[in-house]
Amino acid sequence: MKIVLTAINAKYIHSNLALRNFVVYTADCADHLILKEYTINHAPDQILQGIYREQPDVLCISCYIWNISMVESLLTEFHKLLPEVPIWLGGPEVTFEAETFLNTHPQVTGILRGEGENTFAALARHYVYGSPECLEDIPGLIFSRDGELFQTGEALPLPLDRIPFCYDKTEDLAHRIIYYESSRGCPFRCSYCLSSIEKNLRFRSLDLVKKELSFFVEQEIPQVKFVDRTFNCNHEHAMEVWTYIQSIDRGTTNFHFEVSGDLLREEELQLLSTFRPGLIQLEIGVQSTNPETIREIHRQMDLPRLKEVVNRIRAWHNIHMHLDLIAGLPFEDYDTFARSFDEIFALAPSQLQLGFLKVLKGSDMFEHAKEYGILYHDTAPYEVMATKWLPFDDILRIKRVEEMLEVYYNSWQYALSIRLLTCIYESAFELFQRLGDYYDDHGLFGCSHSRLARCEILLDFLQEELACGYLSTDADQLLPLFREALTYDLYARENCKRRPAWATDLAPFKQELRARNPENKGSLRHTEVFHYAFPLLDCADIPSLPKRTEEPLFYRFNYEERDPLTYQAHIELL
Repeated sequence: MKIVLTAINAKYIHSNLALRNFVVYTADCADHLILKEYTINHAPDQILQGIYREQPDVLCISCYIWNISMVESLLTEFHKLLPEVPIWLGGPEVTFEAETFLNTHPQVTGILRGEGENTFAALARHYVYGSPECLEDIPGLIFSRDGELFQTGEALPLPLDRIPFCYDKTEDLAHRIIYYESSRGCPFRCSYCLSSIEKNLRFRSLDLVKKELSFFVEQEIPQVKFVDRTFNCNHEHAMEVWTYIQSIDRGTTNFHFEVSGDLLREEELQLLSTFRPGLIQLEIGVQSTNPETIREIHRQMDLPRLKEVVNRIRAWHNIHMHLDLIAGLPFEDYDTFARSFDEIFALAPSQLQLGFLKVLKGSDMFEHAKEYGILYHDTAPYEVMATKWLPFDDILRIKRVEEMLEVYYNSWQYALSIRLLTCIYESAFELFQRLGDYYDDHGLFGCSHSRLARCEILLDFLQEELACGYLSTDADQLLPLFREALTYDLYARENCKRRPAWATDLAPFKQELRARNPENKGSLRHTEVFHYAFPLLDCADIPSLPKRTEEPLFYRFNYEERDPLTYQAHIELL
């Protein structure tokens, strides 16, 4: 008997935690279980061929919004080849409308609903050992037999300590993001999130957690991503884990946590302030700063406290922070979303993730979609197209903002230039909106642009803004500053093979450059001449446009030393 468990991940570096848990939890059937992992970038035929060559007796597939289209195609083609093989599905994409899915996909034998370890273990034993336990007696199943649907009772929540650790030394984990859970469930009830359905908050014992985290550090795993929905909802648990990872740190592994910023206590903040730069990164879901929206989606958030905490963490320069916003939420129109954007951008997070509402099956938002006038795509990922408050035209405008934000801010490749631009626009949202409109008007979307080309586009955009009178600043003063800022941004990332045409001519400074750089490090160092005092570390601290200096300034970019948070070269003023 061979049971093939198939994961189709979003990227190669991702790992499927759910199916790994199934395998280790069903140890008595281990010789009969095969885990196959693919990505959505694999050709569908390649996935089909790989599974077919295994000649499974049972096929199980994990279903999510990013892979459901490929899964549906795979079901059809696989069933043609091996029509007698039972196909079982699980995951959030098939759990909440299981009856409809089974009725429209007759190739599928059944679906595992909810938490799956116990359910899968019983199902595997049913096939492997021909156990007397009938499918009807296995909690957590819905299946089709002779055209009739059968539903079994709900599976009971599983104590997390009963799930064995699912990673081992034989697996190549060096180039993967490792997903890890120390808790299940969430104390909050956000209407757009499936975690709000899980009302039973459970924790893995700290002794086990510490032992498993030690394994990741010893194996020098680059990143471990905790999938706990709100990691700091339990203060004692968070403090124990954070204190422990600091004590075992070897300077290699980064740990990612999703936290509620306003719930971080003083004791936690004091501890976090002492961490090695790059030891952890924090993801903080703000979603909106509009009070009506926050109330309607059932979030609890102390916004002034959150802002205070984010500002404090940023000032330490040791923790990479993502702040999240969602466009398309109830009671959020274009203007209120722009205000939310500006409020959060002003906090200068390492990344500002602008996402669009996804109306997930099973969520409270799904149940109220008609009430809110939400139009969303029928196919995964079910992204919003319009709401009562936000027409499709405005969604499209915000999408242009999103792309510009990703390219020019979240990439950290134009940090100084973007921060300087925010000094001359009334709002950051306005800047990214106008830049996105410029890209759209000039047919620049959908093209692959080099970093140098992105800089040239930014300069052309700025010149057009000045020429049309939108910016009242003197072009003769502004353009030289931004040419040097873009030069700074380019060399902060890498020693450019092709020097930008607008950069300062270094020929007059040849002797002085040689004198300031007695050691010849070749491509590992670059010294540049500027006429403005640019910051060495945090561009967010620029209060206004710098004035041109009388004497040239010499900045050295050291590519052997890089900022662990931004990957920018170490920069010093000579």
